[in-house]
Amino acid sequence: MIALFRKEINSFFSSIIGYIVIILFLLVNAIFFWLVADDNILYYGYANMDLFFDRAPYIFLLLIPAVTMRSFAEEKSIGTIESLITKPISETKIILAKYFASVVLVIFAILPTFTYYISLYYVGNPVGNIDTGAVMGSYLGLLLLASIYVSIGMLASSLTDNQIVSLLVSIAICLLMTWGFNFLGSLKSFKSLNLFIFELGVLPHYVSISRGVIDTRDVIYFLSANAFFLLCTKTVLQKRKW
Repeated sequence: MIALFRKEINSFFSSIIGYIVIILFLLVNAIFFWLVADDNILYYGYANMDLFFDRAPYIFLLLIPAVTMRSFAEEKSIGTIESLITKPISETKIILAKYFASVVLVIFAILPTFTYYISLYYVGNPVGNIDTGAVMGSYLGLLLLASIYVSIGMLASSLTDNQIVSLLVSIAICLLMTWGFNFLGSLKSFKSLNLFIFELGVLPHYVSISRGVIDTRDVIYFLSANAFFLLCTKTVLQKRKW
């Protein structure tokens, strides 16, 4: 598993994919956070990072599926999937190796944004006038949100040998998980089920953690959602042996 994990990490950074993901994430966020007229932190006038954490999910919605679309779809298209799943390593370890490699790439993209926090910490009046707890909670929420997008992307990639199809399916499921359940939960036709449907979505749990209070229910939700999509991916791979 460790060898496959290293192979996946090396494949990200031996090609242009990993660098493009990191650069695009940082560039787009920097433009919106610091430069966009009438809607940036300097115009906002408060030392907090809400603008960054509000927009980051939209950017990850496109970038993470672009990273994960090759996970299994590429293996299928070039004919190496059979040799991979017949090696003396379980489907679970194969999936986890690819999953953690993608999560690590996301972490590499997020880490440089800590400079935003450091900058706001020192430009605040007085110095340090920023809710550190809320910022750290938001970073944790963003990482957990990204991890679900990765697991969704893995599932989408396992369903097809076409990377573009994998990309589109992944984006569609991510949209459903993030905003789709919010919309369905707001419909009056569901009546007493509205709250339950709303809680199935990622967004309320992401917002909850972003307040700086780590609720075990939110953590359990993220872990369960990851486990569900990864288990679905394993089921799809095992079908190739039937």
